[in-house]
Amino acid sequence: MENHTRISEFILVGFRSHPGSQVLLSVLFSTMYIVTVVGNLCMILTIRTDPKLHTPMYFFLQNLSTLDLCYSSVITPRAALAFLLGRRSISYAGCASQMFFFSLFGTTEAFFLAAMAYDRFTAICSPLLYQLTMSRRLCVLMVLGSYLSGCINCTIQTGFTFSLSFCGHREINHFFCEVAAVIHSSCSNTFVNELVMLAVCGPIIVGTALVVFVSYGYVIITIIRMPSAESRHKAFSTCSSHMVTICLFFGTVFFMYAQPGAASSPSKSNIISIFYTVVIPMLNPFIYTLRNREVKGALKKQLKRKGFLKHLS
Repeated sequence: MENHTRISEFILVGFRSHPGSQVLLSVLFSTMYIVTVVGNLCMILTIRTDPKLHTPMYFFLQNLSTLDLCYSSVITPRAALAFLLGRRSISYAGCASQMFFFSLFGTTEAFFLAAMAYDRFTAICSPLLYQLTMSRRLCVLMVLGSYLSGCINCTIQTGFTFSLSFCGHREINHFFCEVAAVIHSSCSNTFVNELVMLAVCGPIIVGTALVVFVSYGYVIITIIRMPSAESRHKAFSTCSSHMVTICLFFGTVFFMYAQPGAASSPSKSNIISIFYTVVIPMLNPFIYTLRNREVKGALKKQLKRKGFLKHLS
């Protein structure tokens, strides 16, 4: 096997062809990261401090906010500094670490969304069995299982990718160490790696998406059949935020990895990656807050307690 450690660092060249926009990109990424941190921390603290939100749905939502915080932190701060300072180099070990954690949190989020969809399916389609089915133990096991699945996937992806030789090719046509971009920069035969990526990622994406869309298919049918307009409105307002998040996440992932030629186009790959690494973690807290009266009520209560909303009755 060729020595794949002959280079000590990579150069991330994503968006480098737009030199005039580097400062703007840095400001944009920094702003979105600050909003992501503040928004997700608010969600976590609100759910933790309000006993009314200690239910399975909000348990998953709290874990999703924690995950989004970690997911964005792996990519966004470093990218913002690289755009601002022009220091685009990343060490070999740093690139491997970034890929590992990016794959870990990305895969785990797909399983989280599937778990949340199953939770809503149980709550709306089998309400009498909901408390029995969605026990605390099952919720914890689903979260741990999601992280375990993420660990398995990221270990396989990172291990196979960094077993390749790079023959002095230091440039990666991306703004972070994304799996496909690193594979494309290798001088080895990458057929096995691409096959492994398809064999591992394909079932994960398709399997979790199937659970999500089948669950929400039954949920929508059940909501339509509800006799009371008030019940329909309440059920739909609870699930609509979940549906928006799911469409955003799986839409960008399918566009990135399922559309022919999308992953091989550097400009498309960089732009689409911004959505699922930066934009979606930023939007999730707002999507769940704006469409959820319980979260809005709990947040207002916390703000009034801290003295920020004294003018509210």
